[in-house]
Formats: sequence, structure tokens, C-alpha cells
Amino acid sequence: MESYFLKANEPGGERALWLRATLFSRASEAGGAVAEGWAIAFGAADGRSTSRSSRRCRFGGLRSRAAGSGCRADEPSEGAVLSLQEGRSKGLIARASTRIAWDLRYEPTRPAFELLPYSWMYGAPFPKSKLVTPAPDAVFSGEVEVGDERWSIDGWRGMQGHNWGRGNADLYAWCQVNLWDDDGGEPLVLEAVSARVRTGPVLLPLLTLAGVRARGVDYRWNRPSDMARAEASIDGLTYRLSVASDLGRLDAELTAEQGEMVGLYYANPTGPITHCYNTKLARARVTFAPAGRPEITRTSRVAALEIGTHDRDPGVAMLA
Repeated sequence: MESYFLKANEPGGERALWLRATLFSRASEAGGAVAEGWAIAFGAADGRSTSRSSRRCRFGGLRSRAAGSGCRADEPSEGAVLSLQEGRSKGLIARASTRIAWDLRYEPTRPAFELLPYSWMYGAPFPKSKLVTPAPDAVFSGEVEVGDERWSIDGWRGMQGHNWGRGNADLYAWCQVNLWDDDGGEPLVLEAVSARVRTGPVLLPLLTLAGVRARGVDYRWNRPSDMARAEASIDGLTYRLSVASDLGRLDAELTAEQGEMVGLYYANPTGPITHCYNTKLARARVTFAPAGRPEITRTSRVAALEIGTHDRDPGVAMLA
């Protein structure tokens, strides 16, 4: 399976957009690949409610991570299209009475953000899921239509990500934040993931990878010694992590209410289906203390938070 996605948040925190293109296939089902395009709008008309549209569609092509990121999905009979290339995304996805269309441009940011500790791991069997963020702190402009609404996008902050692999972890949490309540402060990007993965029949404890980009410097807690000392928990829709090394210390808590989450069923090539709970309007409190530098404490109401689990949360509406 392989996914390309982007998110964009309105300054002030009322609205957000999540676009995702996914290709899924099982090794046992040659020629049976399924491509899906997703468009989800948060806070479309009434505060923090959600609006969503989804359509199965056909991929035109995917470029590899080494060559950049881009994909195109289209279903001519339904008029659905999702195009995501470096610096631009354009599309239309409609389902029943819900319609989301967009034409967005963003300035790609360099360098990409990679959390895995060694480059060879991106081509190795372990871990079975990989992620890289080609544009960790992007600024968006353009237009979005959500039903009868028209959103003018000017200076929205967001990111563009890419993940792939052989299956989903039994339990995981992922977060990304690059827009803060004190928007005039120094740029700060946080991305972290904690997951319980299997090695054969053994289910390992939560393993955590975390990174911060601050003042133009990347700090990563991804060495085996960092993971051994890391503390993390996934409690319902709350994700907490604490990591420390000679680089400094990072403490973060992200949480969301059930009504702020959207639920999706993620097919899993190697096991039972994953219930994915996602929001772009999570609350976050982050304390970052780089070695030898002043401590930074920031809060956000527009953090990206995703929790994947085999357990069903009856309070989160499953959209598909």
C-alpha cells in the first residue's frame, strides 16, 4: 500500500482540508490493486463539524520517493479526479450530496523530513511501514469548494506527506504540527509516530520516532538508545510522548474530542482492518528544550492527529 496526502489549516483554526490518494493491493491478489481518492473538509459550515467526500478511482501513475512525490487518480465515468504533484494539487471528488473541489498551490519546503534513523530502512522489510514528509511546512493558496461554500485559501499553513509499506501497525499514533496559537513566533515543526509492530509472532511495546525542526535545525530522536528511553501512550484519542537525548528533551500531548475526529476503515494487507481516527483540529501542547538553548513551549488548536487501532470507538463517526 502507498499513500500521498496533504493537509492545510486556516490561520485561526476554524477550517482545515485533508486530501489523500491511496493505492492498496495484496500480494496474493495479482492485478487486484484498488486506488482511492479522499477529500475531507473540517469545520465546513458549523464550527468543528466535518464534511467529507470519497470515491474509488483509477491511478494514472505514481513516482517513487527518490524522484519526488506525485500521483494522479481519475474516474472519467464519475468525473472524479485527484492530482497531487510537487507544489500543486487539483481535484474534484463527489459522493451522494457531498462535493469537494479544489485548486491549490503551495511552495515546496526543503529539505524533506525523515524520521527513520537509517536510509537503508526505507527499502528494508523492517519496519513494514515507512513515512517521509517531502514538504513539512508549506504555505497554501488557491480555492476550495465544499458543497455550496467557497473557501478562499491565502496563507494557509500545512504539509505534504508520503507513506508506504506492507501493512499497518497493530496500534499507532501519528502527529504533525506546524501552526501554533502564537503564529508570530519562530517557525517550529513537530512530527512524531509511536507504533506497536510485530516481529514474527511477537508484538513489541510502543516504539517512538520523533523530530522537531526549529531555527533551521533538525532534531531527531530516532536512535535505538532514544527509542529505549522514550515514553509514549495512546489513551483513547489522546497521544502523549516524551523523548530525551543529548540533543535535548521533547514532551508533547495531543488530544481531540470524538466529534472532531473522522473515522475511516484502512484495509490492511497483512492483518485485520484498521480503524483510523483522524483530525486536523487537535489540541497540542509541546515543550521543546534543546541542549544549551532556551526552552520553547507552544500550544496549537490545529494539530494533525491520527490514531490507528483494531478497536472500534463508537463515538467516532465512520465515514467509510
